[in-house]
Amino acid sequence: MTGRGIIDAHHHVWDLAVRPQSWITGEALAPLNRSFSAEDLTPEARAAGVTATVVVQTVCVPEETPELLALAAGNRLVAGVVGWTDLTDPGTTDALAVLREGPGGDRLVGIRHQVQQEPDPDWLLRQDVQRGLTAVADAGLAYDLVVRPHQLPAAVAVAARLTGLTFVLDHLGKPPIASGALGPWAADVRRLAELPNTVCKLSGLVTEATPGAWEVADLQPYADTVLDAFGPQRVLFGSDWPVSTLEAAYGAIVEVADRLTDTLSPADKDAVFRGNAARVYRLAL
Repeated sequence: MTGRGIIDAHHHVWDLAVRPQSWITGEALAPLNRSFSAEDLTPEARAAGVTATVVVQTVCVPEETPELLALAAGNRLVAGVVGWTDLTDPGTTDALAVLREGPGGDRLVGIRHQVQQEPDPDWLLRQDVQRGLTAVADAGLAYDLVVRPHQLPAAVAVAARLTGLTFVLDHLGKPPIASGALGPWAADVRRLAELPNTVCKLSGLVTEATPGAWEVADLQPYADTVLDAFGPQRVLFGSDWPVSTLEAAYGAIVEVADRLTDTLSPADKDAVFRGNAARVYRLAL
């Protein structure tokens, strides 16, 4: 893999004693219905060669992001935080400034909203949302896109309008891996990749595959699509821990990503597993 420490550009933590995770419902997600901390992750990350991470929000409440920033301030592993703020609020600029001024505020590297849960497929194109996204750009932050395939056209449109903002596509846009289909997901991903202000996380693949019955070969066409579309200089490795533990242990997720990028040169692999995350999120390592 890479001769230097890996950066995991996407993981989560949550404490059910602080607040519930309302999205954890049903038997399939039951193993996630407990608390997961940075202390749980650290030994697994170190064993896999990961020396820095980016922790990403899980719920759209204002209290979570200051907690994640405080965690980053006191944790040597967490180098950045992708948090949440209400993009529809006219005070987004002020809200971001408050986050920056609090404990760990220098670790704020991006913002994300659970667009995948929005019933409006064009939510990203709302005027108030675009105003909020402009504030994110003005603050020098990236914006993580967590969308489903039917929401990709709106992601393409907003990224084309807001050229000063870096859009980070999480989990490849959640392609239909279990069905084996590529289109129209692949066509929309390629349209997004044509825009120079977009990048893509190599993350979340195993949980889009057939539960308990996938092989690396099932994931390869989707990884190949984004590597070809974005190029290895615009793809970032992310574990999506602990959600990924539904299908594989942390070390196995790193190994899967390694195998999916087997054809890359050492320099390109280093970019995917380290350099791109450091650049896109402006991590102070």
